[in-house]
Amino acid sequence: MPKGKLFLIPNVLADNTAHWVISPQVQEVIAHTKIFLVENPRSARRYISSLKLGVNLEEVHMEVLDKETKPEQLPRLMQPLMNGADIGVISEAGCPGIADPGALAVAYAHQKGIQVVPISGPSSMFLALMGSGFSGQSFAFHGYLPIDKKDRAVALKKLEAESIKEKRAQIFMETPFRNNQLLEDLLTTLAPHTKLCIAKNLTSVDEFIQTKPVADWKNYPVDLHKIPTVFVLQAF
Repeated sequence: MPKGKLFLIPNVLADNTAHWVISPQVQEVIAHTKIFLVENPRSARRYISSLKLGVNLEEVHMEVLDKETKPEQLPRLMQPLMNGADIGVISEAGCPGIADPGALAVAYAHQKGIQVVPISGPSSMFLALMGSGFSGQSFAFHGYLPIDKKDRAVALKKLEAESIKEKRAQIFMETPFRNNQLLEDLLTTLAPHTKLCIAKNLTSVDEFIQTKPVADWKNYPVDLHKIPTVFVLQAF
């Protein structure tokens, strides 16, 4: 029996944006897939419903694949693929497998010789990099920085030094309700001439992407509280 395919299905970054950021390919795959691995079944069902594809959600089966998922759980979660059924992986936002637990399913699929089909869609880290004005030839994504203020300051200094040495753009983010604290630490820790890009509410109608030296940001108040934001720095 031929094995199924593992489809990596992008989700929206902002509400009510599916009509311009989600491709027909995504819609076609979702319409013909009955099994999904998702971070949150409730929001995944809401996402599928928002696409208005005529999918009967009562016929859709969802299993949780999140940061708590253990490797030993994967054989059961991925068994339908071995039986010939396709599975779709849907993140809470953006593209599965990028700073996302979907990578667990992808690694397992490769081990078992299962075809992996990534579908293009919005990715906050890549959109922020594209809009930053920094070179895309050398960059690193670091996910979330330490919560402790002292540890975070050390981490920021390290990223700044690495950016200078490697000529590398450094991309990172924070939980939205701690964005303003992170911004405050960025402005007090980084050198005045280091450039910082702030990209918030990507793809939404009030999207904001600006790059300025740290010294200039100190005179440009911006409120990031509870707003999805990606930060990119480039030191020289």
